[in-house]
Amino acid sequence: MSVGAGLQGRVALVTGAGHGIGRLYALALARQGAHIVVNDLDVQACAAVVAEIRACAGNAVEFAGDVARAEDARGMVAAARDSFGRIDIVICNAGFVRDRAFHNMSLDDLDQVLNVHLRGTAYVTHAAWPHLRAQRYGRVVFTTSSAGLWGNFGQANYSAAKLGIVGLMHTLDLEGAPRGICVNTVAPFVMTRMGEGIFPEHLRPHMGGESVVALVSYLCSERCAVSGEIFEVGAGRIRRVRMLAGEGVLPGAACTPDDVAGCMDRLLMQPTTKGFADVWAAFRDFMSHCETGSGQAVKEKW
Repeated sequence: MSVGAGLQGRVALVTGAGHGIGRLYALALARQGAHIVVNDLDVQACAAVVAEIRACAGNAVEFAGDVARAEDARGMVAAARDSFGRIDIVICNAGFVRDRAFHNMSLDDLDQVLNVHLRGTAYVTHAAWPHLRAQRYGRVVFTTSSAGLWGNFGQANYSAAKLGIVGLMHTLDLEGAPRGICVNTVAPFVMTRMGEGIFPEHLRPHMGGESVVALVSYLCSERCAVSGEIFEVGAGRIRRVRMLAGEGVLPGAACTPDDVAGCMDRLLMQPTTKGFADVWAAFRDFMSHCETGSGQAVKEKW
């Protein structure tokens, strides 16, 4: 196997790695010299990917388990440490869809998607986090979706989970930075089993996943110099996505609904160009017209 800069000897846990883009992540990182824990619910698929990696002289072990079970999440991380002595990289990729318009969606549809995507991402990362902090090094890649970033009819459960992952990423970026942990999020456009029937068929030749794998390989490597970023990626294109704010308007503390109505058009026409490092930077900017230092005072209480 060829050795990729910054991945040789590193230990990576890839969830949902039995099929689709997760399988491609596992194979690519193994080709670049990383040791892999292959996770999936599908026992046979796990074993097949491990066999593929070993057939190319790579190192891998399997852990068939459910990311939505905290016990299984801890087991995946333990498998990495038991087999390879450490864990350096976590790719949270496991997921599925259960699409229905919100008025037809059962609470079970909602809970199951939230459990796997949002709680599963949190459980796996939470299990690995103490080890990443202790060694003062880690690379974590979350999987969001453009459905979470922009919305998609019939995917209220999936969209909510996927945007929740972005919020988790922003905070872990702040908490991980002093310990050398980079946390980023990708929204892939790739034709996998989940993409069947969603993406136009004529785009299939462009959506094999190569650019997605290249980006994630970089984000997992020692060369990665970014954290707290969201990337849409696929079909040979990568673009950065940010949450941005406008300047705002000042109808006054004693404003009426009529005052709000009167300034709504102006508010919606403002460009949204402001980004902030954290909630307190946003708060201080928002409150700047009050000339108060309360944002910093509140922060010091945390």
